[in-house]
Amino acid sequence: MRTPTTLATLGLLAMTAVWGSTFVLIKDVVGRMPVADFLAVRFLIGAVVMVVLFARPVWRLGRRQLVRGLLLGALYGVGQLLQTWGLALIAPSVSGFVTGMYVVFTPILAMVLLRRRMPAVTWLAVALSTTGLALLSLNGLAVDMGVWLTLASAMVYALHIVGLGQWSRSDDAFGMSAVQMLAIAAVCLLATAPHGPVWPPDRSAWLAILYMALIAGAGALLVQTWAQSHLSATRTAIVMTTEPVFAAAFAVLFGSDVLSWRMLAGGALVLAAMYLVELLPQRRDTVGAVQAEAIHHEV
Repeated sequence: MRTPTTLATLGLLAMTAVWGSTFVLIKDVVGRMPVADFLAVRFLIGAVVMVVLFARPVWRLGRRQLVRGLLLGALYGVGQLLQTWGLALIAPSVSGFVTGMYVVFTPILAMVLLRRRMPAVTWLAVALSTTGLALLSLNGLAVDMGVWLTLASAMVYALHIVGLGQWSRSDDAFGMSAVQMLAIAAVCLLATAPHGPVWPPDRSAWLAILYMALIAGAGALLVQTWAQSHLSATRTAIVMTTEPVFAAAFAVLFGSDVLSWRMLAGGALVLAAMYLVELLPQRRDTVGAVQAEAIHHEV
């Protein structure tokens, strides 16, 4: 029988796989419409769908959780704007690496804000995943405005991960997700002021935005909100660094990239980091339980 922790990890992996499939789509769409307008349309669609589906869970949220959901959504919306503005200026591979730096910021913020001590194995996992991301994504790094914008988005995402890990409750997941989506849409709509959002220019752009709004937006945020009610913020961040691994796999699968030693080595390091924080503690607990059972029988 799978534990909620295992199911939460599998859910996050599925979510990052979906996110990994969107990089090329986003780069294409923002080449044909303004960044803020693209995000406003995307998250407005997601917000409308989620509020219609989850009106009752939203209504049941207490005032404290409602405010927390709005704050978390506003953070996520700012992160999306910064990341997508940065992506318009730099290569998707560089964007993937710099965004993935939330794996470094998350444990630091958890220590500073929540005063949580991190075991040595967590820092080893952070180092492995960061090295893996660099191998996957970088062929030289010019620190220009796009990089700084994306680095700022990574910091905001780390803050969102820490806050969601602290405030998320499994029975509030539907309501909290819908409230966050509303706040994200509001932030992105404000960024289109004073003219308001420009609509997608053609059918292919609409299809890409619908996929990103419903699957990579509303669906992914729901999965993350539920999963983080069962996982620590740092573990969540490390599991989510598999996003560039999936992005590279999709690129190879669809023929837009060629499999290389860097992909294999980088992916292996990211997966090793996830093993350290996810599977080793479970294995240790299992061994401990078996030993305790053996002692019990001996007595």
